[in-house]
Amino acid sequence: MKIGIIIQSRMGSSRLPGKVLKEIGTKNLLEHILFRLSRLKHNTIIMIATSLLEKDNTIESFCKENNIKYFRGSESNVLERYYLCAQKNNFDHIVRLTGDNPFIDTEELDNLISLHLDSKADYSRSFAVLPKGVGAEIFTFDALEKSYQHGTKENHKEHVNEYIEENETFFKISELIVMKDKMRPEISLTVDTEDDYQKACYIVDKSTSDYITTQEAIELCLLYA
Repeated sequence: MKIGIIIQSRMGSSRLPGKVLKEIGTKNLLEHILFRLSRLKHNTIIMIATSLLEKDNTIESFCKENNIKYFRGSESNVLERYYLCAQKNNFDHIVRLTGDNPFIDTEELDNLISLHLDSKADYSRSFAVLPKGVGAEIFTFDALEKSYQHGTKENHKEHVNEYIEENETFFKISELIVMKDKMRPEISLTVDTEDDYQKACYIVDKSTSDYITTQEAIELCLLYA
């Protein structure tokens, strides 16, 4: 059984160009994600999936320099990028992450993977209960393939999970339950704008540990606000 973690990442953000390689403390954003994923207990294969555009050559260079597996595909059809990446690497289950979330909760990601496998779900998620940018989702290759084959709307192509979410009766879905002190979905810990970036820098600067827990990130986020 192969579990692939595919991190969609590109340089062309309209609101904060090049954010995935911007420094937050001593690491750039992608390095924060990879550092946190290194703590996972489950055996996974980590891939960075970027586009074929020339400006994303920088991400390919970063991956080569750091011995990170990568895949390049369509910029606009992210669903296709995920499907072809998973197909090429023979992944049985695919965790979807995005390259603008430096505070992924590794403990809850392990719990999500366990829930997904134990419940034999087609699709499992945790982002509805955790702060924005902290949760994740995982789907079987079969569920991803169905999405790719039948998800013909533009929003399906742009957002990998939306065909499943619009057709939940066709899939077995599991929802992760987390501790109450992490249940703050109204708080955003993603990096989408310059203010988000400054907030992330503040959290990293003020933290007392290398691995920032979700609880600490929430507390520092509230102080920054």
